[in-house]
Amino acid sequence: MSDNFKIIISTIFDKNDFPNKAMADIHGKPMLQYVFECAKTSGASEIVIATDSPRIGMAAEDFGAQVCMIVDDNLKGVSRLAEVVDKMSWGDDTIIVNIPADAPLITGAVIDQVAGNLISQTEIECATLYESVSHEIAEREEIISLVIDTDDHVMYFSYQPIPHQYSDKFKVTEFKKHLELNAYRAGLLRISRNLPEGDLDQAENIEELKLLKNGITIHAAEACAAMGHRVIKEENIAKVKFLIEPER
Repeated sequence: MSDNFKIIISTIFDKNDFPNKAMADIHGKPMLQYVFECAKTSGASEIVIATDSPRIGMAAEDFGAQVCMIVDDNLKGVSRLAEVVDKMSWGDDTIIVNIPADAPLITGAVIDQVAGNLISQTEIECATLYESVSHEIAEREEIISLVIDTDDHVMYFSYQPIPHQYSDKFKVTEFKKHLELNAYRAGLLRISRNLPEGDLDQAENIEELKLLKNGITIHAAEACAAMGHRVIKEENIAKVKFLIEPER
């Protein structure tokens, strides 16, 4: 795509992730390198790997990535992204796509899609993507569901399947799985550091709810392609190894 956007690959994981997750070996390469190589197939003008680990930073530089070190342990979520934006001196209108570092099968197509959606929605500060899934998948503990209004704006996110099936006259057959692939305007990232936390985002542990609670509109669209299998837990690595050809 011709419009300019940047990518931040976030490699800071929480206490629930397994040790050295970004460096998990897949056919002789760290998982992070696969994510970086997938990001390079997009139309991004710049790709930055954000990490708080010197080991990860050195490994990323070895395979040719640009690295931004996060040294403040108190930063989390979008505040970390804002730190990268400041260190890179990107202007407030810059489009930032945040890619999770545990998505080694992500395609350039979905990255371009979420960036393009935000670029085209000039009155919106944030855009995201979803995938339609069954109730069985929506019930998995790691899945975030979302609901949207008639303007394709997110109304709510939850780790519970939403909408809840209560009516015996109408059957919910599909749920919207949040892909956790967001595009932001850099100015929103800077502003978000000062937004107050609320009961919704703290109860659900979903940071996007803080944006909604503070009046930020999030545009959502169905992904044009699959996000690919993610490495949420250590046992997911075997599946990814199977899906990725060794010679890749």
